[in-house]
Amino acid sequence: MPKITFFPHETLCPKGAVVDATPGEKLIDVALAQGIEIEHACEKSCACTTCHVIVRKGYNSLETAEDLEEDLLDKAWGLTSNSRLSCQVVVGDTDLEVEIPKYTINQISEGH
Repeated sequence: MPKITFFPHETLCPKGAVVDATPGEKLIDVALAQGIEIEHACEKSCACTTCHVIVRKGYNSLETAEDLEEDLLDKAWGLTSNSRLSCQVVVGDTDLEVEIPKYTINQISEGH
C-alpha cells in the first residue's frame, strides 16, 4: 500500500500528513478523506486549476498528464515541472510526496 506524504500547508494541513492510499484512487480523494480540504471548484472534472499540487517525489511513476490537464496547468499559480491536478492523479504502487501550493486561482470565488 503506497504512502502519500502531504507537506505542511499553512491552512489546509498545518502539520503535514502521511497517509495510506489504495492504488487506483485519485489523489484528491485520498486528501479529502483525510480532512485535507484541497479546493476543487469544478467538482473534480478537470475544468479548473484549484486542485493543483506539486508532486515532489514519485512524479515519474504517475501516468502522463493528458492534453487538457496540461493546458489547464498552464494557468495554475506556482506551476513547476512536477505540477499536476490532483483530480487527475491516479495513485499507483509508488509512495508520493505532495506539496499543496500556498495559493490557488479560483475564478468563480474571485468573481470572474
